[in-house]
Amino acid sequence: MEQYEPDRLSPAQVAAMRRSLRNGRAAMTRRSLLRASAGGALAVGGMSALSACGIPAAGKTQGGVSADDYSEKEKSVNFSNWTEYMDVDDSGKNHPTLDQFTRRTGVKVKYTEDINDNNEFFGKIKPQLAAGQDTGRDLIVLTDWLAGRLIRLGWVQKLDASNLPHAYANLSAQFRDPDWDPGRAYSYVWQGISTVIAYNKKALGGVEVKSVSDLLDNPRLKGRVGFLSEMRDSIGMTLLDMGKDPANFTADDYDAAIARLQKAVDRGQIRRFTGNDYTSDLTSGDFAACIAWAGDVVQLKADSPDIDFIIPDSGYMTSTDNLLIPNKARHKTNAERLIDFYYEPKPAAELAAYINYVCPVDGVKPELEKIDEDAANNPLIIPDKAMAEKSHAFRSLSSKEETAFEEKFAKLTGA
Repeated sequence: MEQYEPDRLSPAQVAAMRRSLRNGRAAMTRRSLLRASAGGALAVGGMSALSACGIPAAGKTQGGVSADDYSEKEKSVNFSNWTEYMDVDDSGKNHPTLDQFTRRTGVKVKYTEDINDNNEFFGKIKPQLAAGQDTGRDLIVLTDWLAGRLIRLGWVQKLDASNLPHAYANLSAQFRDPDWDPGRAYSYVWQGISTVIAYNKKALGGVEVKSVSDLLDNPRLKGRVGFLSEMRDSIGMTLLDMGKDPANFTADDYDAAIARLQKAVDRGQIRRFTGNDYTSDLTSGDFAACIAWAGDVVQLKADSPDIDFIIPDSGYMTSTDNLLIPNKARHKTNAERLIDFYYEPKPAAELAAYINYVCPVDGVKPELEKIDEDAANNPLIIPDKAMAEKSHAFRSLSSKEETAFEEKFAKLTGA
């Protein structure tokens, strides 16, 4: 079996790379452009719009359409990803792990950072997918709820397990069986996204924060609390605090969570609902504590000793960004080889050291320790068993639920 041979990076080079990353991403991270929930124009009334234009509603179809595979003739793969979601060298022009893949396989990667928003990107590729045409992309990265929608619509191809030996063996247990893609027949995780409680020690002034209840109920935090404008994260964390399972809740449970948050809004306890811009509120002290994305917290902690996080006893929310191969992709086998490459521990470690999100690859810690020992021991990047067991995913929603729930959440947040 082919083995990955990493670039020889000195500790000084790695440190410089990571400093450059933090400085460059202070204002623009993977989640800088509001992490698009299903609450955009597509979600509210969106599924009925799909049916109206001749596209089958979610759940009516299953399985992708195979296409002629030109991987053997054309040694290339077209990879579309989000901004700031790949390792970059000090020049800012090259992607070391992609270069390693090309040197090993001879397959050249056309890498494009053209995904800024789930709904926006879906609107971009929807006409071709609906018409059974090639999107010009062999591999795309979408957040779990939208990945599930494309699978239900039958717009992505089933993966060939024989091309994915490392992925099959090394995918972390907590990501193996999402309800929207049981057994990972159509997708593999690019990175995990954990939702935690972050706080500013100086701004807290001795106030103890251990739970979502503390955020919502402690009068000493009035007007200094932030929640996320991503419905699944804010509602999910609230459901957990209420003793409900986000993977198995009722409409009444959802309404109770909305009501609980509404009371906090009405009392002025919650300052505002934010996208990634909570980072500036947290570092300035305008937020004493807030619901936050772990990838941002890793970066903020590195730059400020006042910033830290807690995992509530009730648990935390985990979502994923996922690799999928659209229908009619010209280079399916090459795309699968690239997916599998990132499930080898060494390239996975190099990627994790750079982007600081939850690595979905088992066995990566020893390799990551060689590059960045702090990252290897950070549970926000490599969750230990206890932390992994506290993770919860938000269940898939029917089109009717999606519309109703997002409308209620939009009313709550004033969106």
